[in-house]
Amino acid sequence: MKVVIAEKPSVARDIAKVLNITDKKKGYIEGRGCAVTWAFGHLVSLQEPGEYDPALKRWSLDTLPFVPDEFRLTLIKNSGVAEQFQLIKTLCEQAEEIVCATDAGREGELIFRYILALSHCEGKPIRRLWLNSLTPEAIQVAFKDLKDGHDYDALYAAARCRSESDWIVGLNATRYYTVRHGKIGSSDRILWSIGRVQTPVLAMIVERDDTILQFRPQPFWELATRYREVVFKYSGQRFERPEKAQALLDKINGQPFVITGSAGKENKEQPPQLFDLTTLQREVNKQHGLSAADTLAATQNLYEAKLVTYPRTDSRYLSHDLKPGIPKIMEQLKAMRAEQIAPLNLSKLPFTARIIDDTKVTDHHAIIPTGVRPRNLSVNDQLVYDAITTQFIAAFYPVCIKRVTTVDGVSQQVNFQAKGTQIIEPGWTILFPKKKMSQDAADDQSLPAFTKGETGLHEPSLREGKTKPPGHFTENSLLGAMEAAGKFVEDDTLREALKERGIGTPATRAAIIETLLRRDYIQREKKQLRCTDMGRYLIALIQDPLLKSPEMTGEWEEKLKKIERSQLAPDTFMAGISGYIRTLIEGSSARRLDPARWGSCPVCGKEIIKGKRAYGCSGWGEGCPFVLEAEYKGISLLPRQIQSLLQLCILPQPVRIDDEPRILILSTQGLIMDLRLPSADRQKNIVKEDRPAKPPAGRTNS
Repeated sequence: MKVVIAEKPSVARDIAKVLNITDKKKGYIEGRGCAVTWAFGHLVSLQEPGEYDPALKRWSLDTLPFVPDEFRLTLIKNSGVAEQFQLIKTLCEQAEEIVCATDAGREGELIFRYILALSHCEGKPIRRLWLNSLTPEAIQVAFKDLKDGHDYDALYAAARCRSESDWIVGLNATRYYTVRHGKIGSSDRILWSIGRVQTPVLAMIVERDDTILQFRPQPFWELATRYREVVFKYSGQRFERPEKAQALLDKINGQPFVITGSAGKENKEQPPQLFDLTTLQREVNKQHGLSAADTLAATQNLYEAKLVTYPRTDSRYLSHDLKPGIPKIMEQLKAMRAEQIAPLNLSKLPFTARIIDDTKVTDHHAIIPTGVRPRNLSVNDQLVYDAITTQFIAAFYPVCIKRVTTVDGVSQQVNFQAKGTQIIEPGWTILFPKKKMSQDAADDQSLPAFTKGETGLHEPSLREGKTKPPGHFTENSLLGAMEAAGKFVEDDTLREALKERGIGTPATRAAIIETLLRRDYIQREKKQLRCTDMGRYLIALIQDPLLKSPEMTGEWEEKLKKIERSQLAPDTFMAGISGYIRTLIEGSSARRLDPARWGSCPVCGKEIIKGKRAYGCSGWGEGCPFVLEAEYKGISLLPRQIQSLLQLCILPQPVRIDDEPRILILSTQGLIMDLRLPSADRQKNIVKEDRPAKPPAGRTNS
């Protein structure tokens, strides 16, 4: 008998239907010498510490770090899991061959191999079904091309390393910081949830919010003039002081304006590339405000409804073998998009290198529609389907041709320039009428014809402005930063190069954001994502820079991808993770106050000295302005508390302000921030959502 294991019941039913297997049993479908069964996503997980040793149920610094010599597996304790697993185990024991039909990616491979391992059936012959879509045609083709299951051993190794490294970092760091810093009163305790991926993402949000909080706007002045209803900007830099700007304004006031030349060139704007999951999530968030999690859920629904291809992909390209099927998909889409597809010659579609590139297709190709006609979609599903379909059609449209004209002028040797953009051929942009193109408004003006040497009156003016801080993260910008390992890159080519070192994977990034929201470390304010006091305090607690480093997390992700490609030994990666967590806990435990000094200046790094009324920087004579007074909001800070603030930048034990427990943090700008701790009821809810509240036993996933 052949046993096929799918990830979900719905996928198992689709496979059974294509294979003409119809005899429905409890937990599987049987027929033609084959049984098709299913998991419910993950059925198997790594054991908790208390299952290795009952003494480890108690959270204690003495038992950290805990890294098992060999990881053990256990069933997830959800309703129906044990019964379904026992059925799968029985089928596998009877099987002559087992086919892995879970999702074709890292986590799907892990689900299957963990089931196989806990069933003690790893010695059975295994085959791999690799699906890019769930249409009957795709399932038939994939079954004709079943792979040897062991061809994917490296993928499983990467998945296992991801699972075990998250366990090691998440469990040990969460226990350490909760035990060491979780006590906020006589009985209240906070669960500080740490993760290999979630914590660097939180650190990025905290850093951005602190940058905005500490930002001090600087005034500037811009000189411009209006000639023949066209705005000309001063060609030099904007002015930081008004005197020089006013002097130039006075110089040209009432003087003639002369056109010294003009030039125009055509720019070609290439059609958009196809979507990978992260780009789809960013675009839908930007245009419609949909969260990354909701976009992923909608895309998964569309995939299971056979409307789009596999969603959890990081590729924006198609492989050459898909070329023959693209015109057929376009023909099927004509029923819904006849007007948009009409301009395309389906027999001569332009398969450029921006669309077809086998070297840039890894596990899965870009997300595209299958051509199946949708029916009765929900609002979110329809939004996402429309975005995928429009992007697919637009990728084959002509380029957008723009003419950018630059006109130079001068008045009293003060140079000015005006720019204007004219659309010559809209090309693909005609499919996005509501999409605002990234264009400076002043460069988007309509320019009349100018003649070199013409002259006339003009209206010069000064505009005062102020510098602005960077914007708060939205899900769009945060996903972009996660994809580029904390770097903020808009250019497609540069972002593609950084993908190897992104934080998380396309499949996990939405879940990371939702986890931070659920744990009350960040909150949504309209489209913005902002850190809470809880999130800011947690990042202040974590002194180890690597634990909150996007670059380090990006390096780990890069190594996991090397394991997938058999370019790095799994044991080497895991040895590095184990060594890291030991160094983290030993280094953090070794942090102690130095009673012989006050601390370092948070502004310039020099030593702090004590004065008559306050503590200040020893570099005051060189202009450092830092001063810390011992009185804060009616509270007299003790010398040891001053040392805690200056040496650790944090007061570990809360003080009471307005009868509320508050944590004091000294920022790098020399500011004190007092952070409200959550109410006891709110804290119980946070802990209850994630872990048993008393005692806080078990690990926290990243």
